[in-house]
Order: sequence, then structure tokens, then C-alpha cells
Amino acid sequence: MRRTILLLLFSLFVGRAAGQALAPAQLQPDERMKADVLLVVAHPDDDVVVGGYLARISLDERKRVAVVYCTRGDGGGNSVGWEAGAALGQLREQEARRALGSLGIENVWFLNGHDTPGQNVLRSLDSWNHGLALDEVVRLVRLTRPEVILTWLPDWVVGENHDDHQASGVLATEAFDAAGDPTVFPEQVSPPRDRTGMANLTEGLLPWQAKKLYYFSDAFEDWGPYWHDAAELSPFRKNMMDGRGPSYDMTTVSASRHKSYAQLTAEEQVFYQTQEGDLGVQALKGGKLKEWEYPVRLILGKSLVGGTATGDVFEGVRAGAVPFARVRGYEAEARAGVTLEIGDPWRFYAKFWRAHNLEHLAELIPAPEGAARLGERVSIPLMACNGTQNAAEIAVAAKLPEGWTDQTAFSGYPLRAGECYPIQEQVTAPVSGKGGWQELEWMATAGGQPAGSLTIRVFLGQDGGLPQ
Repeated sequence: MRRTILLLLFSLFVGRAAGQALAPAQLQPDERMKADVLLVVAHPDDDVVVGGYLARISLDERKRVAVVYCTRGDGGGNSVGWEAGAALGQLREQEARRALGSLGIENVWFLNGHDTPGQNVLRSLDSWNHGLALDEVVRLVRLTRPEVILTWLPDWVVGENHDDHQASGVLATEAFDAAGDPTVFPEQVSPPRDRTGMANLTEGLLPWQAKKLYYFSDAFEDWGPYWHDAAELSPFRKNMMDGRGPSYDMTTVSASRHKSYAQLTAEEQVFYQTQEGDLGVQALKGGKLKEWEYPVRLILGKSLVGGTATGDVFEGVRAGAVPFARVRGYEAEARAGVTLEIGDPWRFYAKFWRAHNLEHLAELIPAPEGAARLGERVSIPLMACNGTQNAAEIAVAAKLPEGWTDQTAFSGYPLRAGECYPIQEQVTAPVSGKGGWQELEWMATAGGQPAGSLTIRVFLGQDGGLPQ
């Protein structure tokens, strides 16, 4: 035994003497990029919706915040100048950097998606090149290694309902579930051949599993400086924000700035001169901050570290990595008979939530909802499916409130065995009237037998939604 040990020591000595030195310690990820919260949004100025919360955690809790904008807002309007399109996008990027800088936030990235005004999340994802955009968001999750990801709610809500908002929430959710998987965009996590050399083939990042995922919303019921009208609240269900996540008081005074978080949010809005910066200016004149004092309310998407739904965002969060958490993924649906279902994007969300272990999001808005202006023509996407072994025909009829007109071209649809038929119902809202919440219903029959019905709740008003 003694002879063996001596031989091993001798061989090590000879090896070192021949120049085989001990390798240096493994380099750690760049700490300058480390984030406690990664905010993923669509446009410069989206951050104002949670600006008071960002001020709280950045200025007073000393949390590290990083922000990803999926677009530069090149499709928006300009309240103060003629610059539009790509030029406006460059202006809005600078506005965002200055606005976030006022809150002590420096790590900010802009992706190359185009601002895509509309309401269908799938249109935005297509416009942005969904796969490429996800590649970029996953890369930034791995680079910043956030404890928490905060983003727009991936759901069709009655409010501004911008498809880009929804799309950024979809990408953030997908990245939350993908960044810890080394087989997703593996080129990002493969070590470089020579890190100090040129033209390395791979990126050398490490997989990263964030611990918690939170959403915020621009629904009418999440009151703030942009809308706060009780008449817009749905009479058919409770407020979807209630009890779904933490709430943060904006009348609280910042310990570091000696101003309320409401005032800091209004000051942040001022930086966005092209995007209604005057709202902040007017609020700060004479301290008219009431409309900025509504609380910031969040919805818990998922937590891998326990805690309660309404507990603080950082409840249960501890330093260090957590294991990769695999989600269910898509599972094929089993159908029986001939059925009538809601179409995309609602149909997409039903599959998306289940695939990402977010079934509880379906409880927020139990029946499909939308908004329409007086006199607006609205497309209602339906899907007729045949789960039988034989061809069938389905008939669809609308039951509309007074003043609505049905302009759909067809009332019957042929269904081959095992297939689904996409239907676009076309209805026009009343041109005048009080508005408010109304229910629209569609009923289907196949072979003389009921084949299901759908109710869609619509908020009818003067404004408050983007054009379809």
C-alpha cells in the first residue's frame, strides 16, 4: 500500500514538472446580468402598468430588475411629433431607457418584433416569427437567471386587449418552462471551444429554471390611471383579480425617494412623451394623483418554491438554482360525436394553459368575453368538430340581443369524419344605445340532434378596445 501511494505521488510530481498545470477554477455566469425579476413585455411604456411595483422593488428593496421589450413600438401613435414607424421605434426605445433609468433599472433589451396592433395573439406571434422570438427570450432568461418572471397575462381580456401584450405573455411563459431544459436551443448552452478566441461556435450559457411566474393585466377590472369605471365590470362573474395574487399599495411612500409610488409611476409616464406622457404631466400638476393610487395587482401563474397565491412575490424564494420542472405539454384531445366549440385564439389558450400546467387561468374568465364598439362588425371564431367515423353536417344559428344583426354567409357546414371545420360568424353591433355587457349565443344541431351551444359575453361601448 505504501509503495503504491509513493508511486502515485511521484507520477503527479513528474506530470506537474512536465508542465501539466492544474486548470483554473470554472468561471461563473456574469453577475452584472443577474436579475431578481425579469419583466417581459411588448412595448416601451408597458412597464408603467406595474411601474409602482418596479419602483418599490428596485429603489427600496434593492432587487435587481431586467426588462425585455419584444418590440420597439414602431406601430404606435405619436402624441408630440411627426416621427412614425421605425423612427418612432427608435424614439420609444430611448424613452423606455430613460424611464427605467429613473427607477434604477439599467439592464434592458429590445427584440426585433414589429408592433402589431390587433386582438389575435396568434397574429402577433406569426408577425414576430414565434420560434425566433422564443429563442431570444430563452437566451435572455439564461443570461439574466431571474428568480421571478413578470409578464402580461396570456389571455383574451376586455380592456386594451392588445395582441402583442398577449404574445409577450405567451413567450415569457414558454421561456419559463424551456430555459432550464438543455435540449431546447442547445446551441445556447454548449460551451465555447475557446472563450478568449474569435468566432466561437456556441454560446456557453447555463440552463436556468426561474422559481416563480406572475402576470399582470390591462383588463377593465384591473383599475388604474387609464380606466376605472364601475360600469365596465362584468355582472356575470367576480373580478378576476380578486385573490389571485399579491396586491401592492401605491399610496405607500418610497423610503429612498420620499414620494409615493403613485407619484413615481406618474413621473415614469412623463418620460413617454410620444405615448400619452401628458397624463403624467397633468397628474403631477397640483399633486392630482388619485387616478394613480390604485394598487398594482398581480396574478400568480406558478411557483416552484411554494408559498401562497396572495403572498409577496419573493415569498419562498431563496438564493441558488432549483431543478428543472418539466410541464405536461400538449396531449391530444379525445372527441365523441359532433360538437360546436369556440375557435382561436380562445381555443389556443385552452390548449396552451393545460400544456404549461396553468389550468387555473381558465377559471379567471369562465366564458369567452370580448369587446365591441357601437356599430362595429365583429368576427366570432367557432369550430365545428366531428368525432365520429362518418361524415356529418352541422347547422349553426345565432341568438342575438336586440339591435345586433347576423351577417354570416352560411348556416350549415359539411364535416368529414374526424375533422374540424373553422367557422367565422359575422355579426354587427347596434349603431346606438346605452351599451354595457350583453350575451350572444350560438346553437348547433347535427342530424336533428343538439350538438352544443356557446355563449360569448361582449362589452358594448364607445371605445376601450383595439380594432379587430
